[in-house]
Amino acid sequence: MMNYTYMVKCADGTFYTGWTNCLQKRLKAHNEGKDGAKYTKAKRPVELIYYEGFTTKEEAMRREYRIKKLSRREKECLTEFF
Repeated sequence: MMNYTYMVKCADGTFYTGWTNCLQKRLKAHNEGKDGAKYTKAKRPVELIYYEGFTTKEEAMRREYRIKKLSRREKECLTEFF
């Protein structure tokens, strides 16, 4: 099973970064406001703008942590060619 680090753009233009083992299910949860992140609940709909696949949950979580430390401009650079 693949694990993913992903970034979504919220309706208000902000970014949210997370990790999951099922991108489709996670995006659906964010957009339905059920089992999504508290942050995205009031900022729907969200749109997938970036993701990376990893073989382990730990790798995906490490990448999520590193992306969250980036500036908005650095995050935008990540998504430019996605």
